[in-house]
Amino acid sequence: MNAPLSGKSLATARYNMVEQQISPWNVNDRAVLNLMATLPREQFVPSEYANYAYSDIEIPLSPSANMLFPKVEARLLQGVALRKSDQILEIGSGSGYTAALLGKLGGQVTSIEIDPELADRARENLNKVGIDNVIVEQGDASDGWESDTRFDVIAIGGSLPFVPDSFKNQLKVGGRLFCVIGNRPVMDAVVIVRTHAKEWQEQFLFETLLTPLENRLSSPKFRF
Repeated sequence: MNAPLSGKSLATARYNMVEQQISPWNVNDRAVLNLMATLPREQFVPSEYANYAYSDIEIPLSPSANMLFPKVEARLLQGVALRKSDQILEIGSGSGYTAALLGKLGGQVTSIEIDPELADRARENLNKVGIDNVIVEQGDASDGWESDTRFDVIAIGGSLPFVPDSFKNQLKVGGRLFCVIGNRPVMDAVVIVRTHAKEWQEQFLFETLLTPLENRLSSPKFRF
């Protein structure tokens, strides 16, 4: 096993992640770049992957869940244009890292994780770095989250074959939804904006591949 990286080496790796992976991937939001250059991602990865915390890979968390690529996390943050007043819903807490990023740039975050062990791990990781505006709840939100709250931002951390109306309807007018839609070999990362009570606009961001959201819905059947 490789020896753990030192604090100086981790700082260098974090800097290189921003300069070599994130900035070249059309991320120019200075708040996003500054945050990802300072938040200790190594605190959120499984111990056996600590030396890969800043690598351009999906780090495994469980048999069915991975951490997002750092550059995808950065494009997510930039795409939803976070404000400190935003109420945020995250689907798929994972290790808690994306929730931490959302909490640092936005307001109150409700993060839903289907795996009880990952939910506990996310809470522990968030506590370690002093994030106190994220609530991690355990449950299945693959078809939306049962809540009367309407959110300014919804971020879905796994791919979906299509976006259920339940997610779009949980947005406030002006709210933004980040998701990755499709099936292998090509998926599209998009931001969906609720422009009026019954109108939404979809903005294509980039092509990618993402681990499917656990318990995701099947593609809708054609009706004749």
